[in-house]
Amino acid sequence: MFAQIVSLQCGSALAKGTYGQVGPTALAGMRLGFAALVLWAVVRPRLARLSAAQWRAAAGLGVVFAGMNSAYFQAIRHLPLGVAATLELLGPLALALALSRRAAHLLSGLLALAGVLLLAVPGGALPGVGVVAGAVAALCRAGYVVLNQRVGRLFPGWDGLTVALGIGACLLVPVAGAVDGRSVVGHPALLGTGFLVALLSSLIPYCLDLLALRRIGARAFGVLLALGPAVGTGVGYAALGERLGLREYAAVALVVAAAAWSVRTAE
Repeated sequence: MFAQIVSLQCGSALAKGTYGQVGPTALAGMRLGFAALVLWAVVRPRLARLSAAQWRAAAGLGVVFAGMNSAYFQAIRHLPLGVAATLELLGPLALALALSRRAAHLLSGLLALAGVLLLAVPGGALPGVGVVAGAVAALCRAGYVVLNQRVGRLFPGWDGLTVALGIGACLLVPVAGAVDGRSVVGHPALLGTGFLVALLSSLIPYCLDLLALRRIGARAFGVLLALGPAVGTGVGYAALGERLGLREYAAVALVVAAAAWSVRTAE
């Protein structure tokens, strides 16, 4: 889980550093497209052998991939990495609360949720566009946790993730090309950056997520993602010079404390 979070936030910082040359939609498309190409080349799934249930699960995850990538890359365009990562957690934390069966689980989820909501209280200076994009990413992230776990159970190997990434890429890449393809053509070196972003923020994290969700439940997974804001804040400060205010630091501290508590009260 920690390796997944570090890889994702480093990839996000790399992507955000190129926003002066290319837009978030193009980067989201390259991120998903290159990740799908690499995994298809390695796994080579046999589509004819897939059942209807496997196709439904992979297709649902593919749609979520397209929406989640687009929304999150829009969010980090307007928000610091730590804040965007915190807002995206709203979906998995709501899922964790819904799946809580013990008082300790419920309290750790509520603590993390309080940190997320602290970022959205009235009087804040966060751009509305970034908050909306973060909320959409949160909704997609909750669906990602559920569907990725289902794909991991229906597919014994990596075929399910490969098919899902391929479907997501088929949905997002044409849109990215239509919206922001000219900027990539004008800066072809960005293709190399897009490939690195795909490895760091899609291929590596998604593979590690699939392994994790085969071993832990969706509740624990959702709360452990609360480590993301702390890592995102550190990466944003080190790589992009992003600074947060007292309220943002307090919010990040709450979600990290909730993650630590969740580890101590794991099932």
